[in-house]
Amino acid sequence: MPPPTTLPTIDISPFLHSSSTPAARAATAAALAHACAASGFFYLTGHGIADSTLAHVVELARRFFLESSDDEKARIARRGVSEGGDGARGYQRVGENVTLGRRDWHEAVDLYREFCEGEEEGFGGKEDGLLRGRNLWPRHPPELRDLLEAYVERVKGVGTAVVRAMGCALGEGLEEVFVRETGKSFWVLRMVGYPGLPEEGAEDDDGDGEEEGERDMGRGVSCGEHTDYGCITLLLADATPNALQVRTRDGAWISADPVPGAFVVNIGDMMERWTNGLWKSTPHRVVHRGSGYRVSVPFFFEPDFGARVRPLERCVQLTGGVERYSEVAYGEFLMRKIRGNFV
Repeated sequence: MPPPTTLPTIDISPFLHSSSTPAARAATAAALAHACAASGFFYLTGHGIADSTLAHVVELARRFFLESSDDEKARIARRGVSEGGDGARGYQRVGENVTLGRRDWHEAVDLYREFCEGEEEGFGGKEDGLLRGRNLWPRHPPELRDLLEAYVERVKGVGTAVVRAMGCALGEGLEEVFVRETGKSFWVLRMVGYPGLPEEGAEDDDGDGEEEGERDMGRGVSCGEHTDYGCITLLLADATPNALQVRTRDGAWISADPVPGAFVVNIGDMMERWTNGLWKSTPHRVVHRGSGYRVSVPFFFEPDFGARVRPLERCVQLTGGVERYSEVAYGEFLMRKIRGNFV
């Protein structure tokens, strides 16, 4: 089978409406199974979130990046645990994020599900404070926090519908398997701002005063090739074309340009592990060479922090009868990743 040159489209509405017929749900589950096996990426429609809401989220994220002062960004800056932060939440300047040892050419704000009182006991990692803080919310635009808090609740519902459909796609008796493991999803919402990449060969005014890593920053990619950590990512982005690129199974890169009203969805490392590699977590990257400022707002719908993830027996049977992945505790896996994400 030749690799896809575009992403399939999945209508998730049958899993959001109780009046949907079993046949409609089965058709969505079958299409989803094919998309996850063939590319690990797809467009998601029928999610029920108004186009106006999606546009407002992108608009306010853009306003934060382009209108906030340096002091306001510094007020909510991500800080290491030794600096009084939790090492993860908050604003990151251009070049602070690292992918495969190389600085990325974007700025961002990370928001995570917050632990409830006493909830993190027994999950490990508490001793160093990583992830144990509160979200650092921008003050500008003033309506941004309320909008994002409401948006998170809506998109969590969409995430639950998608993982329920994924369970159905794997066969009878697995309809709720992923829903159970994401009931307290340790979700992440990012606002990401991408300036256009520097021209090849461009230097600072005098060519001096930069560390080697700073000179490398942004050369060639805005966000380096990577896979996502958890269950699924639901990406909302502005209309910038030819920025998000997905690697096909034969190693080619195709663009995953935005489709109005649709999310771009991809599966993550935990879903690959649960399915014993039946569904692959697909590498992707961002290359934004335009003169405009690109904005994206990915929502990462993840397992519970305390979830233990190992291949499902059904998926082991479907992939040759041998477990290809060991069990991992999601929270510990996530913290290992975070520790290597920043300079």
